[in-house]
Amino acid sequence: MASLYTHKDTNVFKTWVLMSLFFVAIILIGWGVSAAYGAPEILYGAVVVSIIMNIASYWWSDKIALSVSRARPASREEFFDLYTVTENLSITAGLPMPKLYVIDDPVPNAFATGRNKEHATVAVTTGLLAVLSRTELEGVIAHELSHIGNRDILLSTVVVVLVGCITLLSDFFLRSRMFGGGNRDNRAGAIVMLIGIVLAILSPIAATLMQLAISRKREFLADASGALLTRYPEGLASALEKIATHSGTMRAANHATAHLFIANPFGAKSGRGFLTKLFMTHPPVEERIAALRDVEVV
Repeated sequence: MASLYTHKDTNVFKTWVLMSLFFVAIILIGWGVSAAYGAPEILYGAVVVSIIMNIASYWWSDKIALSVSRARPASREEFFDLYTVTENLSITAGLPMPKLYVIDDPVPNAFATGRNKEHATVAVTTGLLAVLSRTELEGVIAHELSHIGNRDILLSTVVVVLVGCITLLSDFFLRSRMFGGGNRDNRAGAIVMLIGIVLAILSPIAATLMQLAISRKREFLADASGALLTRYPEGLASALEKIATHSGTMRAANHATAHLFIANPFGAKSGRGFLTKLFMTHPPVEERIAALRDVEVV
């Protein structure tokens, strides 16, 4: 069975792979745009942008995610149960105490972010604190601490910046084509323009599918690791049931950060078909609860 640190090295490796793929994707988009416009300086600019964004995603993506989610620091005095639950579970897991943030939103949800366990943050909504019992809260916090222990937070937080950047650049190129410009004087120019458009369309789709696949897989792992940490899988299973019951669209819901949360911030989505699951940021809650209630803790 997976332990709290089983996939740490794997996630670090995946992060470097993701950042490398991002670098390649931006270069390809830059090449397509520069060829279509006959402006090689665009390609040089794409190289610079990819380097800067890779650096930014590693150092500041957690702050970006917290800002986008409108999270504020949570004090021990105001949120005593949250603080003590996190403190106790951090000691049990052998992890440094993460910074705690609260999102003023009635929809119950939570996420963890940061580049490593020494610079980790857990954010929860006021709605989550309102509807969960202490045992259920322990299950959710254990789930988020599992993300920190597994280094999921680095991988998933980097995705926030990189996928968003690819999408914005692709959208910029496609919009610029609509308003004319570029090298369309001959067949070669038309072919290059077509390649650029194809790259601009497929790059964000591929990046998004990667984002969703990473999110779904890591949720199952964090559920199992969290159950092992608390030694009480029912706590998280019951919490997920309440979260699903009170699901809705969060005020600061954002597609770039949706995969960070323990549940979809846009609300539960029905459907079990292949295409439906392919584009879901989270596995179906029913499957997660069933898996948790099948976990044997000895």
